[in-house]
Amino acid sequence: MAKEKIEEAEKPEEKKVQKKGKPDLKEKRSGRVVRILATDIEGSMKIITGIAEIKGIGNNMANVIILKLGLDKKKRMQDLSDPEIDKIETAITNPASLGVPDWMLNRRKDLDTGKSLHLSTNDLIFAKKSDIDLMGEIKSYKGLRHSRGAKVRGQRTASTGRGRVAVGVQKKKIAGAQAVAAKDEKKK
Repeated sequence: MAKEKIEEAEKPEEKKVQKKGKPDLKEKRSGRVVRILATDIEGSMKIITGIAEIKGIGNNMANVIILKLGLDKKKRMQDLSDPEIDKIETAITNPASLGVPDWMLNRRKDLDTGKSLHLSTNDLIFAKKSDIDLMGEIKSYKGLRHSRGAKVRGQRTASTGRGRVAVGVQKKKIAGAQAVAAKDEKKK
């Protein structure tokens, strides 16, 4: 009996050993996790929002894919069968086969192939990086701005950068201290 009480007392301590602030994965996710194109999607999500979780697929493209495949919009991701998931994957990799118009694709008139493509996941990341590198190589204005880490699209640079240090703006305390220091130098 004494051993059982000791074991029971040790069990709650084991639970306390878990990292604080991070919930257990079983508690966090209800239902199964669906994996589409190397992206984990919660099973409790509706199909539209679940497909839109994939990088390169927005709400409009997800809606078009669901309509063209004839899936029910009210379904949850965990309720999809394996053939339906395969259909979704093929539709995402080649939406033109479904009859999606060219203007909905995210890479029209590709520089390398000249065709309209729709890129997603790692392909999209690689294409974006190679485009920025190309702009830097040809020394375009945008490429030079990218290489310096400055704003590219004509924004103001003095005060509107989120998370970066403001350029050319002084705080009141610093400006006041500099004014006092200037007065002291004049007196001497």
